[in-house]
Amino acid sequence: MTIFDSTTLSAAGISAGSATGAAAETRSNIFEATQAAEDAVLRPKQAGAFSHALRAALAARIANAAGENDLAERYLAGAGDMAALADPSRDGEDEGLAPVVGFADKAANHTRDILAEDISTLQAAGVDDADIVRLCELVAFVAYQLRVVAGLRLMKGAAA
Repeated sequence: MTIFDSTTLSAAGISAGSATGAAAETRSNIFEATQAAEDAVLRPKQAGAFSHALRAALAARIANAAGENDLAERYLAGAGDMAALADPSRDGEDEGLAPVVGFADKAANHTRDILAEDISTLQAAGVDDADIVRLCELVAFVAYQLRVVAGLRLMKGAAA
C-alpha cells in the first residue's frame, strides 16, 4: 500500500505524479500516520461496545453531514448492517442507539456546545467511560480527516 491508497489522499482525489501528489510524498509520514489513526479508530482490535460497522456508519454520517460525499462513501463500505445510520436524518432510535448518535452528531457539528449532561446521558444509557472516550476519538479523527481532505483539495486546485 502506498500513501496514495490511503483514505485521505484518495478521498481528496490526489494521485501520484500530480503536483499535489509530489507535495504529499514529501510528507508521507503524515499520511501514513493518518491512515494508522483511521485504522485504530475505525477498526481497533479492542472495539469495546461499538462494532466496526457502527464506527464506519458514524464516520460516514459525520462526513455526510459535512457534505463530504466521497469520504462518506468510503466509510459506508464498511458499515454493513449499520449503514442506515449514515443518513443524518436518522436518529438511531430504531437501532437503540439514539443517545450515541445524538452525542456523535453534537460532538461533530456543535462541539463547543457539549456539556457534562451530554456525557451523563451516555452513561445513563449504559455507555461506559472507555466507550465514551472511543466515541470521542472517532468523532475527533473524522473532523481532522475532513479538514485535511478539504485542504488537499484546495492545494490541488491551486496546483492546476
